[in-house]
Amino acid sequence: MANIVIMPKQGLQMKEGTIMKWLVKEGDKAVEGKPLFEMETDKLTIVIDSTFTGVMLKIIKGEGEVVPITQPIAVIGEAGEDISDLTDELGGDGNKETEVEIKADDLKKEDKVKKQEPGTTVNKDSDRIFISPRAKKLASEYNIEIQNIQGTGPNGRIMEKDVVDAKNNSPKITATARKMADDLGIDEKDIKGKGRRIYTRDVARMANSSQDVTKSDERVIPITSMRKVVAERMCQSQREMAQTNHKIKVDASELVRIREANKKQGIKTSYNDIIVKMVSKGLMEFPMMNSSWTEEGIVQKEYVNMGIAVAIENGLIVPVIKDADLLSIEQIRDKSSELIEKAQSGGLESMDYTGGTFTISNLGMFDIDEFVAIINPPEAGILAVGKMEYVPVVKNKTDIEIKPIIKLTLSYDHRIVDGADAAKFLSRVKQLIENPYLAL
Repeated sequence: MANIVIMPKQGLQMKEGTIMKWLVKEGDKAVEGKPLFEMETDKLTIVIDSTFTGVMLKIIKGEGEVVPITQPIAVIGEAGEDISDLTDELGGDGNKETEVEIKADDLKKEDKVKKQEPGTTVNKDSDRIFISPRAKKLASEYNIEIQNIQGTGPNGRIMEKDVVDAKNNSPKITATARKMADDLGIDEKDIKGKGRRIYTRDVARMANSSQDVTKSDERVIPITSMRKVVAERMCQSQREMAQTNHKIKVDASELVRIREANKKQGIKTSYNDIIVKMVSKGLMEFPMMNSSWTEEGIVQKEYVNMGIAVAIENGLIVPVIKDADLLSIEQIRDKSSELIEKAQSGGLESMDYTGGTFTISNLGMFDIDEFVAIINPPEAGILAVGKMEYVPVVKNKTDIEIKPIIKLTLSYDHRIVDGADAAKFLSRVKQLIENPYLAL
């Protein structure tokens, strides 16, 4: 019996996924528990295992397609199995398409001998033509001869998309290329591609040739699911929150001392590990910075789940160190290393990046002096950490010493936290970093 493979849901926030690569092709064998395809979500790219064993009879959604969760993407069954009864799922849109049989004798003789339009194929079965009702209606609207359409459904059935392809009578054009053509006033039928699809470069090439203008080559990068969600959340953050920020300079001498002392003992500790511990301590003392805004009221968290922003290929993700306020610097180091490694390898699970109460974003390793980070909803704040720089510092109004200085920028939601309280929190973080023993 054939089984329908659906787009799985990975995490509570997931609404759709992008099929990056099919690891089992049509006609190949799929094995339950073995890799079936690669999927990109709003958070990461993961490999999805098959839930069935059998032959891949039909791939409904191709590589690069964005598919809502629970929608059919493939059919797995026995070799040679008739899957015509799964036409509704094969449509991929949840709308049932029933089969309509049209005998060749019912077609007008003049239709049979009518010249075939370029790019179309005559159905080889001269006795019967199978077509879905919607496809038949669309063919009539487009005035396309049914016998000139090549069906791609089971047993050569003509589907709605086959009619659309026949009408276009040209390579498929991407959405971005179509919009570009519309903006330039170019008829997409006049565009010639070098393959089975027309891309923006093909539109640009035609525009350049028609205007006799030489332009630099351009490349359009498709928007991934992760980039789309990052954009949506950042816009949501700026749109819904009253964001403002405070900045402060911190003497990082003690951070250097702790790190060097651990290094001598063979313990590898990053500055960020120590900062996570200090900030966690500060959050427990200033619970409004560890809160979130809801319709029912402001929710104060009596625990610290510290998010650490990690840059990955083509995106950003914030894995969460749970109960960071209860962990030692060594435990924070171990958990942070584990999460970063999983993030960069695409192995994070939903519980690894949900439930955060505050976030630290450190760009010091990229030689950034200071920056303003955007709050990760629904958290009340985010701390941006710049690079450590050795600079002259005036001491006792007359003496000058060289000190390692870090610039911190606190972005906070002014709906939840008042400016004075945010300043007190940031000053406390400075005090803890300069005197780490207060938090140990």
